[in-house]
Amino acid sequence: MPVSPEAVLRALSTVVVPDRGKDILRLNLVKGLVVKDDRVVFTILLKDPPASFAENVASLCREAIRKETREEVAVDITVDFEMISLDMHDGGPAKSVQPEGVVNFIAVASGKGGVGKSTVAVNLAGALRKKGYEVGLVDADIYGPSVPLMFGAGDEKPRVNAHRKIMPVERHGVKLLSMGMMVDPEKAVIWRGPMVTNAIRQFLGECAWGDLDYMILDLPPGTGDIQLTIVQSLALTGAVIVSTPQPVALADARKGVAMFENVQVPVLGLVENMAWFTPPELPDKKYYLFGRGGAVALSRELDIPLLAELPIRERLRESGDEGTPIVFAEPDSVPAKLFGALADRVVHQVTLRNATQAATQKVEILHKGSAPA
Repeated sequence: MPVSPEAVLRALSTVVVPDRGKDILRLNLVKGLVVKDDRVVFTILLKDPPASFAENVASLCREAIRKETREEVAVDITVDFEMISLDMHDGGPAKSVQPEGVVNFIAVASGKGGVGKSTVAVNLAGALRKKGYEVGLVDADIYGPSVPLMFGAGDEKPRVNAHRKIMPVERHGVKLLSMGMMVDPEKAVIWRGPMVTNAIRQFLGECAWGDLDYMILDLPPGTGDIQLTIVQSLALTGAVIVSTPQPVALADARKGVAMFENVQVPVLGLVENMAWFTPPELPDKKYYLFGRGGAVALSRELDIPLLAELPIRERLRESGDEGTPIVFAEPDSVPAKLFGALADRVVHQVTLRNATQAATQKVEILHKGSAPA
C-alpha cells in the first residue's frame, strides 16, 4: 500500500530538536517533501543545530517513518544548512522588517467588510494558543481596528523596551499590537497611504515579538495599500480567506483569492462565516439566512480547501464585544470547538505547504522608468 504524505508528516512530527523542545515540522525544517509510491524524499534544512542532532537527524527521521508506516519505504534524506543571505537594494542591504523569531505568517483576509474576518482572526489566534503554540496577532486594519476591543485591551498602551523596540500587549498568552492601542478611540485615523505603510512596517520590524510559531495578520477588507505593504514586507506562509455564503461576498472573496495567487502567496483555504443560524430553543434546526453552500461551491471551483463553516451564534458576538474571545470565554461551546477544528486544519495546511512547496518570496514592485534616449 503506497505511503501517504499525511503519514510521513505524522512521523516527522515526533522528531524533536533537543535544545528547542519542538519538532522539526513546527520549526519549519522539512523542505521539498515528495512522497510517491514507496519512496519518500525530502531535505532537512538546519539553521543552528546541535552537532549531535545534525549527525543523527536523518536516522531519527527514517526510524520514525518506518515506525509510523510499518512498510518497506525507501527514504532519501538530505541534511543541509541554511546560508545567510543579503537582501540587496539600491546597491546595499535593505533593512528587513520581517521578525526573525517568527516561523509562520498567516494573513486572514476578506474581499469585503462585515463578514466576520476579525472574529475569525481573533479566535483562530486564541485557538492556536490554547493548543500550545506561541502566537502573535497584528491588527493591520489601521482605519478600523477591532482587536483591542475583542481582546479587552482597549485601555492598554504598548511600551518601549531598553532596545527601543515596541513591546506587544499580551492577553490570554497571545501577543497583540494594534493601531487601536495607540490612538484616541474617539478619533478617526485619517492617513494617506505612505503613513499607513510606515505604521505597518513599524508593527512588524520595530516590535519585540520574540519567538512565535504563528503570527496572524488581521488584514483590512479589500485589496489595497495595506495588503500590498504586507506582501512587500513579509514572506507570507499563506492566507485564509473569510466570506459569508451570499453571492456578493463570494464575488469579493474570489478577488481576494486572485490577489494572493497573483503575488504567489498560497491560499490555505476558505472559511464560510455566518453559514447558518440555529435558535437555542431549536438546536436541530438550521436556517440559512445568507444562502447555503456558497463557500463550499467556491472552494471546489477554485480547488482550495474549505477550512470551516461557522454558524451565527449570539454568544460569539457577545464574547467579542465583552473583550474575551469565545475560545477562552466558553471553551466547551460549539463555536469554540469549531474554532479549535479550524486551528487544526490551518496547522495541517501550513505543515503540508511548508514541507512540499518553496518558501514564499517578498514581492518587489518595480517602477517602470522612461526609456533611455
